[in-house]
Amino acid sequence: MKNEIFNKFSNFKDFNLSDIELYKYKVAEKINFLTIEQREEILKKANYNLFNIPSKYITIDLLTDSGTNTLSDLQLSYMMLYDESYAGSISYERFIDAAKNFCNKEFIFPVHQGRAAEKILAEILTKPGDIVISNTHFDTGFAIYKHFKATPINIPTPYYKDEKYNFKGNIDLEKLEELLKNGNVSHVVMTITNNALGGQPVELNNLKQAYEITKKYNRIFVIDGCRIAENSILYKRITNSNKSIKEIIHDYTQYCDIFYMSTKKDGIAHMGGFIATNNKELVPKIRQLVILYEGFPTYGGLSGKDMEVIAKGLEEVLDEDYLNYRINQVKFLGDLLKNIGIPIIEPVGGHAVFVNASKFIQHLKPEDYLAQSLVIELYRLGGIRSVEVGYLMYSKDAIMNLVRLAIPRRTYTYKHLEYVAYIFSLIKDNINNLKPYRVLEADELVPHFTAKLAPVS
Repeated sequence: MKNEIFNKFSNFKDFNLSDIELYKYKVAEKINFLTIEQREEILKKANYNLFNIPSKYITIDLLTDSGTNTLSDLQLSYMMLYDESYAGSISYERFIDAAKNFCNKEFIFPVHQGRAAEKILAEILTKPGDIVISNTHFDTGFAIYKHFKATPINIPTPYYKDEKYNFKGNIDLEKLEELLKNGNVSHVVMTITNNALGGQPVELNNLKQAYEITKKYNRIFVIDGCRIAENSILYKRITNSNKSIKEIIHDYTQYCDIFYMSTKKDGIAHMGGFIATNNKELVPKIRQLVILYEGFPTYGGLSGKDMEVIAKGLEEVLDEDYLNYRINQVKFLGDLLKNIGIPIIEPVGGHAVFVNASKFIQHLKPEDYLAQSLVIELYRLGGIRSVEVGYLMYSKDAIMNLVRLAIPRRTYTYKHLEYVAYIFSLIKDNINNLKPYRVLEADELVPHFTAKLAPVS
């Protein structure tokens, strides 16, 4: 290995306390290392789609940070307090108290994960032909609106490619007003952080203005806050705010009609989510669909164990020591990649490092699925699983061609991330070996989950 590049602690004068792991580990899972030949065979069987590869064949899994978190000792302990009553369990009461404390909304409805909330809200808020605007839609939300015959539109800030701009998660306010004025827009969704454009933070003032413009045209304003705690620590760092993370979150959530989140992200849980609102007119509509699709409103598709884990996770995620460790670890990987010449989205966001595959791979075109080619090579050489955010995921609607390295919470060490950077250095040295790919078959709305691919001879 190229240890001279990654030996961060060779000079103790450079030692930084923030680089110490914040946690000690009480349970250990062995990591598997296969040969390149074994991984090549696995890729063929998986039709070159890493969603099809069993986890036992993965060395470092950066496919997603959703539901892949390591639970704390307290979360595991609270699981033993679970109450699995169908209606009105004690676990539900603890869940509701934690969710209200987190987002400062009165009416809370648990759901089994974020896309369940997306489906319920799409059915309530849209009809065929409607337009749904976002800073950038989640891939599942984008697909769900299409499923309901609505048109999802992304209008990120015009500065989203500016490396010096700190709030690249923002929405384009001029385009927002133009669309609201001239189009049949049903509602606006702000994704916080902006996942598809690099996990970038949304500025509070931008959100406030977007909310005010939306209400000017009497439309519903929604926040997808699955990573709002990470957004808040980034906002606090950029603005030098002296507010607590909870206070900053509440500053954001006051500017929405509906707040929903997948607690598989900033809930530091394995499953779950919720919809929250102060709008009493929306409550019976949400409650009815929760009953039809998820379960009785006091469990919403979740077990008592899930609700206990989420309740504690929503408390732990407000800890600034945890959030600083989380952001520093993601930045650590970003700095390693940047130092060896890998083009990434800067500044590094909250949950993942995003590699700009179009800049990195010059000899392939987007329609060659160049970002997926990099995803495949990361696995072939190093057993690293990541995900393409580009032409395969969004087809011609793709804004950029990125490879997301999503870091699960409290799971990997700094040394694991050094290994990831080392594999990137090997790919960089042989970049022209990356092949074009073609799609043999894929589902229409969620092609990246289901695609079968093959290399082009």
